[in-house]
Amino acid sequence: MRIAIVTDAWDPQVNGVVRTLHALTAELTKRGHEVEVISPCQFRSLPCPSYPEIRLALAGPQAVGERLAAFGPEAIHISTEGPLGWAARRWCLAHGRHFTTAYHTQFPEYLARRSHLPAGVFWPYIRHFHAPSSGIMAATPTLREQLEAHGLTRLRPWGRGVDLEQFGQDIPPPDLFLQLPRPIQLYVGRVAVEKNVEAFLSARHAGSKVVVGDGPALARLQAQFPEVMFLGRQSGRALAACYAGADVFVFPSRTDTFGLVMIEALASGTPVAAYPVPGPIDVLTAESGCLAESLGEAISGALQLDRARCRAHGRSFTWEASTDQFLAALTPECPPQVQRELRAA
Repeated sequence: MRIAIVTDAWDPQVNGVVRTLHALTAELTKRGHEVEVISPCQFRSLPCPSYPEIRLALAGPQAVGERLAAFGPEAIHISTEGPLGWAARRWCLAHGRHFTTAYHTQFPEYLARRSHLPAGVFWPYIRHFHAPSSGIMAATPTLREQLEAHGLTRLRPWGRGVDLEQFGQDIPPPDLFLQLPRPIQLYVGRVAVEKNVEAFLSARHAGSKVVVGDGPALARLQAQFPEVMFLGRQSGRALAACYAGADVFVFPSRTDTFGLVMIEALASGTPVAAYPVPGPIDVLTAESGCLAESLGEAISGALQLDRARCRAHGRSFTWEASTDQFLAALTPECPPQVQRELRAA
């Protein structure tokens, strides 16, 4: 099948949306599908205010539509609610083309944190964008319930996966970890206000705190918490070693839709401490994570969990299963022959 994916989040950004789309396109290509990714790198762009590494494409429906028409997709998926997403949406509506969308980011809550306005102010934007979608992909049951409560009903499950070849327990920890007081409490992700990293760094618990990642709040938090080890952005085996070498993974965000880093930590055998909010309440089990309104309590509880059970739960999330769900969500918009082939597969 020829699948077009339109996204405002793409290289060189490093975030959950980009990593999800990379894993998805790799798996789709491996299965013989032809994928065209339309991203900001194909157009003139401007840096996003407060996030200069995020580029906002200067492209309208005609420019995006020309690329879509040239590719001739059998299915169109609009991944993000940014300039390219809106341009693709307008082109599809103008040309009578069905499309699916995804709800990757809790934009109302994210914008509320930055603007100090109620999240409800921003929900009309989300409803308007996704309303014409023939299938809105959302990662968890809680997220789908939330969207349905806001009047969006054509919802499809689309979970996430782990690179099981990269993340595992039999990886030596970084040399630095051998010198740190235990337990080692790890955070991996963007260092930004919406990730609530400060709540983790302020949590009272003996041991060492380690932050892996980069972002606009990094310099401020380094100055505010000099005792914390900030390792910057890590990838590949170095990142896997951080996960495997930590005693507990702390996920302080209250606004994420899923949290890829949680299942990567779990697949490495590391239990998770988090707030009881959407994302963690769907991903974690009593055997793999501890949820509490006090992160200190969550950390203490997670440290009591069995690492083998954590690893087994983390390894139950695969990109193969995620891709199956993605294709199933596209199925209603495929030509009849493709629908029959998918059902027979």
